[in-house]
Amino acid sequence: MMSRSAPLHPVQPGLFEADPDRLVAISRHPRANREARLGDALVAYEFRRGQRRTIGLSVGPQGLSVRAPRWTSLAEIDALVQRKGDWVLAKLRQLHEHRRLAPAPPEWCAGAEIPYLGRSLVLALDPSHRFTGPGAELCCDRLLLALGPDADAQRLRDLAQAWLMREAQRVFVERLDHYAPRLGVRYKSLRLSSAVTRWGSASADGGIRLNWRLIHLSLEMIDYVVAHELSHLREMNHSPDFWSVVASVLPDYERRRQALRQVRLAP
Repeated sequence: MMSRSAPLHPVQPGLFEADPDRLVAISRHPRANREARLGDALVAYEFRRGQRRTIGLSVGPQGLSVRAPRWTSLAEIDALVQRKGDWVLAKLRQLHEHRRLAPAPPEWCAGAEIPYLGRSLVLALDPSHRFTGPGAELCCDRLLLALGPDADAQRLRDLAQAWLMREAQRVFVERLDHYAPRLGVRYKSLRLSSAVTRWGSASADGGIRLNWRLIHLSLEMIDYVVAHELSHLREMNHSPDFWSVVASVLPDYERRRQALRQVRLAP
């Protein structure tokens, strides 16, 4: 383990880039200031101290981050990173695999297609259209955007994704309200997520989080994730009892589950 002031190997930021000189994989956080050898990987991570009581490790799209109390010794931090090495590598490889398999995002221009509920919508610019919603409206298989022909790609993306997220909120609430009474549960709240690797989660207090990108998928895929997370309000595990709860509303859940495992969406 290298100290905070020691120089790091000159590797570009990323998840598991190959280093042919050492034949190891390297993950480097763009703000890396420490590194650790974990198994067959050299992990350069961001380390910061702050006002907290325990050491915290988190893995995100940029790599590994470690936060620690001001009084914690570097030896304690090194030891914890090593103990959590298998977990860190699993998370990094999961993110790397997602990035490798994710299709390229659509070209954000008039005439481009974006997936919506398992079908394709064509982006169309219509600055004179009288929209009932803020800036975008669905018309048959076209998504009309209140933008002129000189609008740049970022503006198109922002407006289209804002519409998709509004649709996600609407559709997810509808499906939650459909399945909750059938499962005999009540959910407390719905929050949209932008997670890289998770489609959804449920908390014991009734909170549900669903990845807004589910709106790209077919309704049967959305229903599987909705039923899955609601079932956790009865069984906070993945035991046989949990899967029996899921099967009570989706007898073909295994087929949907396997199909969802093949889906990778770009961030």
